[in-house]
Amino acid sequence: MKKIFSILIFALLSCSLLADEGMWLPLLLEKYNIADMQKKGFKLTADDIYSINHASMKDAIVIFGGGCTGEMISNEGLLITNHHCGYGTIQRHSSVEHDYLTDGFWAMSRKEELASPGLTVTFLVSMEDVTDKVLEGVTSDMSDGDRATKILANISKIKEESVKGTHYQARIESFYNGNQYFLFKNEIFEDVRLVGAPPSAIGKFGGDTDNWMWPRHTGDFSLFRVYCGKDGKPAKYSDENIPYTPKKFFPISLKGVQEGDFTMVFGYPGTTQEYLPAVAVEQVMYDSDPTRIAIRDKKLEVIKAGMEKSKLTRIQYSNKAASIANGWKKWQGEIKGLKRLDAVNVKRNFEEGFQKWANDKPEYKNLLDDYAKVYAEMKPLNLAYIYISEAGLGSYAVSFANQMRMLESCKDASAENLQSLKEMALSKSKGNYKDYDEQVEIRLFAEMTRIYAENMPEKYWPSTYSSIDKVAKSASDKYMAFAEYCFSKSVFANQEKFEAFVNGLSSKSAKTLQSDPIYNIAKEIIAIYRNEIQSAIVDCDERIKKLDRIYMKAQMEYEPQKRFFPDANFTLRVTYGQVSPYQPADGIDYLPYTTLDGIIEKDNPDIYDYKVPARLKELYEKKDYGRYADKDGKLHVAFTATNHTTGGNSGSPVINGNGELIGVNFDRNWEGTMSDIMYDPEMCRNISLDIRYALFLIDKFAGATHLIDEMEIRK
Repeated sequence: MKKIFSILIFALLSCSLLADEGMWLPLLLEKYNIADMQKKGFKLTADDIYSINHASMKDAIVIFGGGCTGEMISNEGLLITNHHCGYGTIQRHSSVEHDYLTDGFWAMSRKEELASPGLTVTFLVSMEDVTDKVLEGVTSDMSDGDRATKILANISKIKEESVKGTHYQARIESFYNGNQYFLFKNEIFEDVRLVGAPPSAIGKFGGDTDNWMWPRHTGDFSLFRVYCGKDGKPAKYSDENIPYTPKKFFPISLKGVQEGDFTMVFGYPGTTQEYLPAVAVEQVMYDSDPTRIAIRDKKLEVIKAGMEKSKLTRIQYSNKAASIANGWKKWQGEIKGLKRLDAVNVKRNFEEGFQKWANDKPEYKNLLDDYAKVYAEMKPLNLAYIYISEAGLGSYAVSFANQMRMLESCKDASAENLQSLKEMALSKSKGNYKDYDEQVEIRLFAEMTRIYAENMPEKYWPSTYSSIDKVAKSASDKYMAFAEYCFSKSVFANQEKFEAFVNGLSSKSAKTLQSDPIYNIAKEIIAIYRNEIQSAIVDCDERIKKLDRIYMKAQMEYEPQKRFFPDANFTLRVTYGQVSPYQPADGIDYLPYTTLDGIIEKDNPDIYDYKVPARLKELYEKKDYGRYADKDGKLHVAFTATNHTTGGNSGSPVINGNGELIGVNFDRNWEGTMSDIMYDPEMCRNISLDIRYALFLIDKFAGATHLIDEMEIRK
């Protein structure tokens, strides 16, 4: 175990990585990165970024919700993140009468800030290498099962002891595919209130068309405030709570950025897979990504057709459409980028040299052959899982029916338990049917059934599918006819039918569920997965994880001169680079920034995503940019840099060499989305909102100057 750790240290210290690739642990910057960062323009120290002895930048960073980053920008609990990170909350507060998605929202006083139940922010208290403790008692002669059991027991004990007597929560994550472990102590705040959000015409300007693209003109930010009890500790929502005073918040720079300027992104990148073998990359490129894209093509077609017909449906499905489209477009860019880099052959060329080195090392000799075998087994299982999750359970009616399978327990429930089931079901149904249009759902059900039935072997069909031809009879579209039949017979078809069923719930209601077509489809598809597919996938996953752990260690031994960064796993990381343009294709040179001029050029009143608000056009005509204009006289909107980012970095602060906030990270360029698997310094760029554009919108557009007044603005 100590030998493994020494390999990691040596690999990290040996040399610098090319360009600006890498997502680094802030705890280890002093040893491995700070000199390189300072060479590139960072003027502070590693201790200014991460310290447990005094306030540092890490104390201003939060996990926002469950999958984004946010940062503190005042000593009164004010937080900024992306508009798309706050989108779900904004949507839940929206209605036809108060359409905050379309109109925006600005709390002009603390009393107007909107409580957002279920929304949390998480501060990191400390991180610690606990590899020795986690692997204590683990021996090389253990079976895989015994090894995993021992590690889990050690982790449970470490977590419990680390937060005993505190209100903190503990998390332990593996790094380098299980060769190293870190403990993270967190403080979680539950009272988080919506403070401000621009209209979607600004915060989501360009919509799905511009998503992942550059040039970009999106004002992608929203504001929230963290509240706490009077003792400064986390507390559930209460009118008595007060704004939280963070240990650290970011000062904001008005200087802007120039090409070549140092930039640092500090946040929670979600997942990368930089060290995959060639066979795994091949499956991503030619199987997994294309299959998901094809299914989501149809989902988006159905949903967008419904959204175009009704303002209410547009509100109801806006967040769903954005969520579906995000991965759909990213995967397309990923395939294109991997093909351009000839990623599979690059990996194979590496593996050819690796195999020659490994031939006289028994522990590594058969690694690549073992990978080939397990991925061959995984391929059909993986495709089956995609069709089940994306198509079989891909309509919201079926997915909600799956969530309600606990209702079948009504047949043996006591009066007290029946009441509990009713309350739980009705509570969940409110969220489901609030964003639900029956006609859209019928069409979506039809198309997902079509895809599932036409691509999955009949042995994986739910029994209800056997009636498709019988129900359709002479219908021109048998899947649409089947969908209409299922909805006519199902209690899940709409809110009225579902609530009537739940309100009348009794021990006899189980029979109704057993004859419900939508319920049976959900129940049987889950059963098919669990009985026919799940155990085989788990077995393959476990074998792959073991191979990954050994292969990671082997790669570090094979290339001791290379500095390896750990794959992203939604733990706090630092990535750094420089403001930089790029050339996406022959004859095209992109500037590293965009301006308000580009928004006006894209203005199209007939297209929802490009309809520029009148107030913004008025400010543009007057050139009323206040102190937020760049020295070129223009209002800059966004900029690109070479920071290595991924999902989860949405909302992360972009920091200059002085430790000041200059932007909010919100995307990557489409040509660089393969960076989760293979980074290309010439093409990979992160896209950030210029913080001056956010300040301009808060101040000049919204008139919420009181929010500007609580920030520390530096000229």
